[in-house]
Amino acid sequence: MKLSSISNAASCFLLVIVQISLAVALTSPQDISALKAFKASIKPSSIQPWSCLASWDFTATDPCALPRRTHFTCGLLCSSDSTRVTQLTLDPAGYSGQLTPLISQLTQLTILDLSDNYFFGPIPASISSLSNLQLLTLRSNSFSSSVPDSLTQLKNLDSLDLSYNSLSGSLPKNTFLMSSLRRLDLSYNKLTGSLPKLPPNLSELALKNNVLSGVITKNSFDGLTQLEVIELSENSFTGTLEAWFFLLPALQQVNLSNNTLTRVEISKPVDGRSDLVAVDLGFNKIQGYLPVNFADYPMLSSLSMRYNRLRGGIPLEFSHKKSLKRLFLDGNFLIGKAPIGFFTGDVPVAGSLGDNCLQGCPVSSQLCSPSQKSYSVCKQAYGRRPRP
Repeated sequence: MKLSSISNAASCFLLVIVQISLAVALTSPQDISALKAFKASIKPSSIQPWSCLASWDFTATDPCALPRRTHFTCGLLCSSDSTRVTQLTLDPAGYSGQLTPLISQLTQLTILDLSDNYFFGPIPASISSLSNLQLLTLRSNSFSSSVPDSLTQLKNLDSLDLSYNSLSGSLPKNTFLMSSLRRLDLSYNKLTGSLPKLPPNLSELALKNNVLSGVITKNSFDGLTQLEVIELSENSFTGTLEAWFFLLPALQQVNLSNNTLTRVEISKPVDGRSDLVAVDLGFNKIQGYLPVNFADYPMLSSLSMRYNRLRGGIPLEFSHKKSLKRLFLDGNFLIGKAPIGFFTGDVPVAGSLGDNCLQGCPVSSQLCSPSQKSYSVCKQAYGRRPRP
């Protein structure tokens, strides 16, 4: 037999072997079953021809088979041996449907991201079977009912984002058991009740625009040495924000605006050290004097306590603070003269001191806009002629 004939025969044999190997299913049967159930739970009319799910054809090829030129072109990734699905990340194509409980069969998933679609109904409790899950993002859908208590069993979860849905009820009491969780965002839902004890390794907490209420207690934040960002604005928190809060060792940004807080206690930072950069306590019902100890936070560059019920003068320490770039104190009942340092410094402070009872605030300065309250309003607030 000629050498060329042997070579051609060998090439044909290898081609057959490759074709046979591609025809053999690689993906775990339970993963294929879960993927089929996942696609079947989505309304066919919401699957656009150009979308990822449109390319999921289980009759044409195996989901994990490579290369993916025409089928399963996007939406999932598999393990290195092409046997298990490890990531399910849908495109924001407007898919509408419910999340099937059979998603729990994808036990090797590390990432589940269905954000910016139209999924509705409850989040299945069976999702707790995804013990390898590190990132769960269901942001910007229409999920309803409560946050499943079973989510707290996801011990490897690093990031949980359920924001912009219609979730209701209280936060799971055992949230603190999520020991690996670093980022939690449940903003823009309808959650009620008070804050539970939080996971110990959180670095970002966002619960903006819910109906959470009650006093913010130390027990909820106990041991959170890595917490950098707290976003709790647009809720119904009440009472006193105690001194321990701003002494959280890694804290950088706080937003508690648009609540019903009535008092704030501020201690000086321990050893004069703090990473606190921005604080927003605007639109509450905070009474008393402007906390002078805020001026001792060395990196503080933005402070808002606008539209509260603050009285007294503006401490001179704020006008001497070089790190301060934004200061919003408008809408209070502050009296006396605005510190001249705000208007003569090399780097003028942006913000507003308007709508107070201040004297001599230069109308030429944008910092003094809007205009001050009328004398009669200020006199009524103080029950006499307002004096510094």
